[in-house]
Parts: sequence; structure tokens; C-alpha cells
Amino acid sequence: MTLPDAAHLRALIARLEAGLLERDAAVRLVLLAALAGEHVLLIGPPGTAKSELARRLHTAFAAAPYFERLLTRFSTPEELFGPLSLKALEADRYERLTTGFLPTAGIAFLDEVFKANSAILNALLTLLNERAFDNGRGREAVPLVSVVGASNELPADEALQAFFDRFLVRVPVAPVSDAAFAALLHLPTPGSALPHAAPLDEAERSAVATAASAVSLGQDALQACAALRTWLAARGWTVSDRRWRQWIGLMRTAAATEGRPDVDVLDLWLAPYVAGADAVQMQAVAEWFAHEVLGAVAHDFAPLGHAVQAFEQQAELEHSAPAPGAAGPDDAAGKLALARAIGWGEGHPADGNADAPGTAAMARLTLAGLEAAQRRHYSPVHVASRLAQVDDLLDHVARHHQALAAQAAALDARLAGRLWIATSVSARWQAAHAGSLARLQSLTTRLQAAREAFAALPVSQAAPPVAPEPVALPALDSLTPAV
Repeated sequence: MTLPDAAHLRALIARLEAGLLERDAAVRLVLLAALAGEHVLLIGPPGTAKSELARRLHTAFAAAPYFERLLTRFSTPEELFGPLSLKALEADRYERLTTGFLPTAGIAFLDEVFKANSAILNALLTLLNERAFDNGRGREAVPLVSVVGASNELPADEALQAFFDRFLVRVPVAPVSDAAFAALLHLPTPGSALPHAAPLDEAERSAVATAASAVSLGQDALQACAALRTWLAARGWTVSDRRWRQWIGLMRTAAATEGRPDVDVLDLWLAPYVAGADAVQMQAVAEWFAHEVLGAVAHDFAPLGHAVQAFEQQAELEHSAPAPGAAGPDDAAGKLALARAIGWGEGHPADGNADAPGTAAMARLTLAGLEAAQRRHYSPVHVASRLAQVDDLLDHVARHHQALAAQAAALDARLAGRLWIATSVSARWQAAHAGSLARLQSLTTRLQAAREAFAALPVSQAAPPVAPEPVALPALDSLTPAV
């Protein structure tokens, strides 16, 4: 048995994804689930390519007959499982002719799956979970690879929860965003040729299953699963034991097809699609994974921002502080106004004066002297103390920036070898890291400007050499969140 290589799987993904805008995550999830022998539920409004995705999935598997049906409350078992056999009835046997129907399908698409009646749902429970169909007095094994269910909404009836639980992977499918609208209108006409990719045969599917069974569960992934279980329980959200085991199988399949011997913590990116029961839960679980597992959160660094602002305000205050014993505000303002009124410091020659250029230069110096005389001067000790405090914070921020940049680079390196994590998913983590780093850089730039302002304070050796009280700041450990 030959395990399909990454190039083969990427070609299949490209074929499934061609022309389906913003469906990179859905494409990978349905193919990965099918490789693991699990079922997928696509949740979204009509016209979002749910059926097209299921039909394309069928082309990824050789010798896997396709079955599709739209279910309503009036659907009958005959529509899914085949008509009754008249010959069997003559022999007092209640059997169905299943050829061409769901019990003989490899890939099936059931649209509006929760609208089926109880007779159909009960039969589907056994078929989906046990890969078996009760036909008459016998139970027949079915060749089912995966069922793709679709629904416009989640089931509200408690009676449907057992059936809902049979779909391990739940994928929300929304209309294309405004950013992709123009591309939607320029798509080629339906029926256009898709990129070529050889379908997976039975031997390759078996090879994937064999390889997945040999993949171990890494200690970091085990600890993350336990942490997630505790986090879910605290919110009253439950994941059945069966789903946990099926999910581990899904992650093992992902690891095996990526050539990894272990399931690692990054494989928990699947958590929102397995542990989330609705859009709210999916979003919350996705945020838990990004924050608690990856540390990929766009921090605003508010405490650090307050610290930088405190330095900026202190520098401005010290630059504008008047010298002790200087003329009062009205007197000082009057002298400066008079100097400017007669053209001092403006750079213009006095009228009719041959010595005007020299006079103007002297006037500028006089004006500068008047301004300097009104400002407070500080001792070198004062300035050095301010610079030392700013430098301490700059060093703290630089170390945090370095650690965060290393974490972002490590994530990029790990993502480089991943086949199943969609770009639309990983881009959110990378954007969060990039946003945090950009925010840190902006605050660093402001802090460096505040340092330059302190360094430019007027200095006098005659000023008392007393260190000032440090600028009040939050504790350094609380300036930035832990990574």
C-alpha cells in the first residue's frame, strides 16, 4: 500500500478549491474528514456552494459511487434506501433493492438533512455511525466513505441532537465577503474544466488509515486537549466521549498525511469545527486556541501605552517649567513679545541699516537668550536619572518584542509544513502576531522620542545634583501580557 504524497493531496485540494472563493478551509476539512472516514456538516444559506463541494469531493475518490438527495419532511425511505423488492416480498422477506441508493454509495450528499422524518433519521444513525444498513432480517455492511450533510440552520429539536452528533466536523459556510465580490462576478461559467488530480484509490485510502493508526498522541497535544475539556466544562459545553475519540483519529490522519509521527498541539486548530456546536461556540473555541495555545492575539499593550504617555507628559512638563526666580509670566511674555515685534529673530534686515544682517543675527541670539532664561535648567544627574528609567523600559520592551518575534517566526516555520491548515485560518494568527509587533514598535518609537526629549533638557552644572523622583509607572511585569 502506498501512502499518497503531499503533492498528490495538494493537487486534489486545488481541484476541489478551484473557483470556490473563500472556501479553502471548507475544502480541506471535507477532504480530511473523508480520508479519516468521518462525516461533515456544512452550515450556511442557500447558494453558498455546499452541494458543489460535495460533488467535487466525490471526484477525489475512485470507485466510490455518489448519491445525492434533498430531504424534506415528506421524503420516504424509498428515496434514500431503495424500493422494496417484490420478489423478496413474495418470499415473505422485507428487503430493499439498494443498488444506486445510499447503502451502496461511497460519497453522499444529503441536503437539508435535519428535515427528514424519524423513520429516515433512525436508519441514518446506524448507517453513519456503524457503516451498516438493516435490510430485512440482515445487516449489510456499506462502502460509505463519508456523508456530507447540509443545512441552512442548526437543529433546534432535542430529538435531532443524536443525529447532529454523528457529524464530527461542522463547517460554517457564508456568502463571499465584499472583498471577494468582484472576483465572484468574474468567475468562469459553471461547468468549466477543473485542474487535473488523480483520485485516491482504495489502496491509498487503506494506506492512510494504516499510517494514521501508527501515529501517537504527543504529550503537548494531550495536555492541550485536557485544558480544552476543562475550559469547555466550565462553560457547560460538552463533547461526547465518542467525538473525542473520533477527533483524535482525525488529527492522526492529518499527521500521517503530513508525514509526522505524532499529533502535536498545532493539530488542535481543528477544535472549533469539532467542539463547537454553533457559531458562537466555534468562535469562542477558535479564540481559546489562538490565545491559550498559540499566544496569537493582537494585544493593545494598554499598560505600556500608559507608561509611554507618562514619560511624554513628564518630558513636556519639564521642558516648559520656568526657571526658579524667573520673571513672572506677564513680564516674560512682554519681553518676548517686544523682541518679536521689532523683528528680532525673524531673519529680516532692519530698514535702511547697512549693518542689518549682523543686527538680525544678534537679535536672534538675544531672543534665544531671553527664551532660555525663562526655562528651568536641570543637573546632569537629573537628566541621567530620567534617561536611565526610560532605558530600563526600552530594554524591557525590546526583550518582549524579541520574544514575540521569535514566537511569530516559530509559528511561521511550523505552518510551512502543514497541508491541511487553510491560509484563511493561519492568516488570522499571523495577523495577530504582526499587529502586536507593530503596536510594540509604535510604542517603542514614541518611547525613544520621549528619551530624546529628556536628553534635550536644558542642563546647568549649577543646578542641584539631585536625582528626581522616578516617573510613576505600572509594574514592569504587568506592562505587557505574558506570551
